[in-house]
Amino acid sequence: MEDDGVSVLCDIACELGEGPTYDPQSGKLFWFDIVGRKLLERPFPDGPTTVHELPFMASAIAFAEDGMQLLVAENGVHVRDPKTGALTLHTALEANNPKTRSNDARVHPSGAFWIGTMAKDEADAAGAIYWFHKGEVRTIYPGVSIPNSICFSPDGRIAYFTDTPRGILHRVDCDPATGLPTGEPRTFLDWRGQAGFIDGSVVDAEGVLWNARWAAGAVDAWSPAGEHLRTVKIPAKQSTCPAFAGPDASRMIVTTAARGRDKAKEPDAGKTFLLDLPVKGRFEPRVPIS
Repeated sequence: MEDDGVSVLCDIACELGEGPTYDPQSGKLFWFDIVGRKLLERPFPDGPTTVHELPFMASAIAFAEDGMQLLVAENGVHVRDPKTGALTLHTALEANNPKTRSNDARVHPSGAFWIGTMAKDEADAAGAIYWFHKGEVRTIYPGVSIPNSICFSPDGRIAYFTDTPRGILHRVDCDPATGLPTGEPRTFLDWRGQAGFIDGSVVDAEGVLWNARWAAGAVDAWSPAGEHLRTVKIPAKQSTCPAFAGPDASRMIVTTAARGRDKAKEPDAGKTFLLDLPVKGRFEPRVPIS
């Protein structure tokens, strides 16, 4: 276990910090407080953090080719104008089900968006994982409780995902041109009975998968063959999701959650951390929206 180089990037405590994504075009980092209905924005690494209030729970952001943003929210995918903050529903997703919300999501190298949903009360098997591209939506994995660790190999031929309560991190072959699965999921990592739970993940340029481990205050690195490479301690138990940041994607940040934690005993709960590690990260592509 290592903790050298871990520092607080932003001391705003999120009830459920999630979805960190860096935009290399603007040099800004974005992330969410899902249950607090907030989008946070910060010039990386230095600069003030701006908190944008949202009218819904949202959990992920991507960047479109025309400079607009895509927000994944509880009722679908919204286009956001970064200059004004104006939101327009682009594609409805579970909009008629007030019991669910979005959770983990990530952009495939092809530009397709994998989006996970779940019950707001974490009811069993109430969510799903969807494939989204240019307004078309397909259900690829139904009956998911808490979708997490959606991420992809650099060449787009492998996708990873988990249903957090089940404790299995899956890998599945993908069509690199479309981001659609071409085979059945196989076990990449069996974490049942181990400390903590598999939460958000990201894959670097060398194919190493970096996973934030919920309830363990840690980020773990796994080789493409499933070998454990290192564990970095985070001073907040509920670590949720890592992301690469900086102009060359060589730095890593991780979000955490304060929900249910005793702030007197865990003062850093919910804060966002900088892991100043020697990583070879990469950025997600722009998403075509029409």
